[in-house]
Amino acid sequence: MTEMVFGTAPVRTGEPVLPRWWRTVDRWSMSCILLLFGVGLLLGLAASPPLAARNGLDPFYYVQRQAFFGGLSLIVMFGFSMMNPSLVRRLAVLGFFASFVALLLLPVFGTDFGKGATRWFSLGFASVQPSEFLKPGFVVLAAWLMAASQQVAGPPGKSFSFILAVIIVMLLALQPDFGQACLILFAWAVMYFVAGAPITILVVVAGLVVVGGLTAYEGSEHFARRIDGFLSPDLDPRTQLGYATNAIIEGGFFGVGVGEGQVKWSLPDAHTDFIIAVAAEEYGLVLVLFIILLYSTIVVRSLLRLMRERDPFIRLAGTGLACIFGVQAMINMGVAVRLLPAKGMTLPFVSYGGSSMIAGGILVGMLLAFTRIRPQGQIGDILLRRQP
Repeated sequence: MTEMVFGTAPVRTGEPVLPRWWRTVDRWSMSCILLLFGVGLLLGLAASPPLAARNGLDPFYYVQRQAFFGGLSLIVMFGFSMMNPSLVRRLAVLGFFASFVALLLLPVFGTDFGKGATRWFSLGFASVQPSEFLKPGFVVLAAWLMAASQQVAGPPGKSFSFILAVIIVMLLALQPDFGQACLILFAWAVMYFVAGAPITILVVVAGLVVVGGLTAYEGSEHFARRIDGFLSPDLDPRTQLGYATNAIIEGGFFGVGVGEGQVKWSLPDAHTDFIIAVAAEEYGLVLVLFIILLYSTIVVRSLLRLMRERDPFIRLAGTGLACIFGVQAMINMGVAVRLLPAKGMTLPFVSYGGSSMIAGGILVGMLLAFTRIRPQGQIGDILLRRQP
């Protein structure tokens, strides 16, 4: 009688969100991200007090801000990792267009903070770098376009994605920000290759990059100065690269000791672009290898999980996000040991920086969402339309 009057009680056929997320997410990669954040706070305690003293601030002012932005980043990361790929794609496309508009407004409202490149919006209490938020949005949008082009009678998504990449690279070059421009091109090339691009097209793109680099060298004093400094056989010990190189040499295998490093008193960017030099000097090669291992684990595990993915969009987007994350870390560390020209690029989750930290949380959250375990076309899953 009760059921006849009030109806039957609803039956929960789906698994709750949190247990399903915990069962399907890559917990090893997530643990590596948390360890990187912890290492960043540890190095921030060593690198940022000298800068705070020069600016007349509390000794742990920058560490507290890094902890605050890092906490927001982790919240964002967990939030995105719980979303399904369709929702991630929608938010990424919206975020891309918002970041793209902000990039267009940089020449009018942006500032360079005395670094010779207009990359930031100054909000008074903080600064925002639109290119950091543009990267994950572009990767997802380009992957969506490329996946759509593989469908029957689909749009020419590969061509559209290339045109979009060229426009973004040109806008970044005007700042100038050649490091982020290279990351955008690299991410596009990786996804284009995975999508089945002819090798001849990639060779043509590589040739265009070389021509663009020569043009930038001739037309940009900022770019030429960095290239000349990198190619010069003599390293000025009073430059940032000189201080960083000396710190790495002094650190050796086990470092000079916690708090005993001197490079943080000389490098203005010791807490951001050259944080790995502080790690090498105070903790030695041991900590540097541990950091490299954490980044490698995230990238390799993500790519291995994506190899089992049958959805072209998820496979392309996840590959682009994993590669751009790993290459950014590689570029930052490569600059510090003078394997690459100076780029002004942060070390994800380790360097200080609000924009880079939160944007990194978005990027890794999307990557965790794409690499979650999901049914791969089993006949029962197809018939019952099960969702991971």
